[in-house]
Amino acid sequence: MSLGDDYGDGQTRTRMPERDELPPRRGRGGGRSSRGLVTAVGVIVLLIAAIAFANRDNEGTRDADKSSSAAAPTAPTGERPVSSGFAHDEQGAQSAAANYAVALGSAEMFDKGRRDAIVDAVYASEVAAERRADLDRAYANPDFLANIGLEKDGSAPSGQSFVSRIIPVGTKVTEYGADKATVEVWYTSLFGLSGDNSTNPVTESWYTTTYELSWTRGDWKVTDFQQKDGPVPVGRDQRASTSEDMTKAVSEYGGFTYAR
Repeated sequence: MSLGDDYGDGQTRTRMPERDELPPRRGRGGGRSSRGLVTAVGVIVLLIAAIAFANRDNEGTRDADKSSSAAAPTAPTGERPVSSGFAHDEQGAQSAAANYAVALGSAEMFDKGRRDAIVDAVYASEVAAERRADLDRAYANPDFLANIGLEKDGSAPSGQSFVSRIIPVGTKVTEYGADKATVEVWYTSLFGLSGDNSTNPVTESWYTTTYELSWTRGDWKVTDFQQKDGPVPVGRDQRASTSEDMTKAVSEYGGFTYAR
């Protein structure tokens, strides 16, 4: 598996470590009540996929970065994407955390087979089994699924499209050692059902998740996490798109192949 490989339905794509074969995705409940339900079973439900690279392939931008020791306040940080795995340094830890957030927040997390593959690829082996059991209980909960408008098997009702995507906005290393790292990922999420008869329309939310990472088997793996709301920017006075426009966008716009 190499950089740029696609997974799932093609609507959200993320690059994962070379040797871990997975078809990503996972979602979050719409509204406070569903969030409380997932928390009650000890599961974080992240959201949506993607990150902006901002002229990563622009030669002039690369030259400017080389000549300056500090990036401009609004400029993205990080080196060019690696070809396999994540680098054993602070930048690699940030890239791993951002990509794992994308996978864990994708709709594939509602499919048992794909969810297991994601968990095995993202989490350290010593915590993967426990996390897989927690997630199975959450995603098999009929009240949770009904609350977010999905069928008992986790699929969207006929004529509707399920949207669960995370868009990382930025990352920050708060602690770093040779084999341990703590990385915060600030992101916005899209979650809901698009379609004429949807009672849970696609909404936007903002969160920050702190990942505890361990360098194991030649790659960064998640050992623990914490999630909190925000920071939340002031919303602009923009008219919400129609159900038809949202459904069209979901089907036409795929996620990025590499986060950060």
